[in-house]
Amino acid sequence: MHGTLRQSLAALAAAIVAMAIGNAADAQTRDRIVDVVEPRGVSDATVNIITGSPNGTYLLFAYDMAAVLDSSNLRILGIVGKGGGQNVVDILHLKGIDLGITQTDILSHLKKSGSTGSNIADRLVYVTKLYNEELHVVAGRNVNTLNDLSGKVVNFGEAGSSANISGRLIFETLGIKVAGVNMNQANALLAVKSGQIAATLMLEGKPLSILSAVKDGDGLKLIGVPYIQPLEDNYLPASLSNEDYPGLIASNQLVETVAVGTVLAAYNWPKNTERYQRVARFVTALFNRLAEFQKAPRHPKWNEVNLAATLPGWKRFPAAAEWLDGASASTAAVVPAK
Repeated sequence: MHGTLRQSLAALAAAIVAMAIGNAADAQTRDRIVDVVEPRGVSDATVNIITGSPNGTYLLFAYDMAAVLDSSNLRILGIVGKGGGQNVVDILHLKGIDLGITQTDILSHLKKSGSTGSNIADRLVYVTKLYNEELHVVAGRNVNTLNDLSGKVVNFGEAGSSANISGRLIFETLGIKVAGVNMNQANALLAVKSGQIAATLMLEGKPLSILSAVKDGDGLKLIGVPYIQPLEDNYLPASLSNEDYPGLIASNQLVETVAVGTVLAAYNWPKNTERYQRVARFVTALFNRLAEFQKAPRHPKWNEVNLAATLPGWKRFPAAAEWLDGASASTAAVVPAK
């Protein structure tokens, strides 16, 4: 019995030693992995961008930024968000968020509502206007015009999203009164197909991947949105075609709609802060390499980006304004005098 006990204790001791050696090896392996993928100061080099849904253009833009700009001195981390007003709240209040993508009409809306404070124009600034995102009104078989939606249940996307804010403002301007609900777009499409709701609004840069898979027999259609004078201050005319959505639009048809600009926004950090310097490094990298974003395989919406475009009512992030001033001065210096 004593011999058996001694043998058991010896086996247990050997197992503990082996486990300790294994744990030490694992720790060394983890240390080596950390050395490779997490260099010293990685948090200082990381720029966090709050974007939109996994199916949307906002997140694809952040992915492109990471693909082009990531280096040992800069890492772009795109974070799934809700877009629109929620992204502004996250920029202002969520710890660690450096930048966010939202729509250009959000600032005037927040000024009027006062929901984020009276000085929102001083706290929220823009790096650059990005692209225009089109309003998609996806309806069922029995809806042919926007007026057919009056009094019916319509989804405006998730609460705080671009569609929820801009979509409601557009419908209000057009005088279309509906019973609005908020649900994610995947569930909303199923609800439109089943007749549970009449339509769902999506506000994203075309083409939307969630709609690209729609087939002709799915019983869905895109409804036109008229561009009228009261919309001109904040919106632009736009159209959707068969090239964008072959399963929703006939080859000889255009669906007229409206679009709103998107903007890369930031908190207006004081210049002497590390957070300001971090965003400034990102701005320099993005602006210097914009041409790389405007060719394949990057998203085609990058071709709409004009760094010099201004946004009425918005203040520019100082580092972005300084870069543009420097670029203008350099251009002027090489232009021969007449």
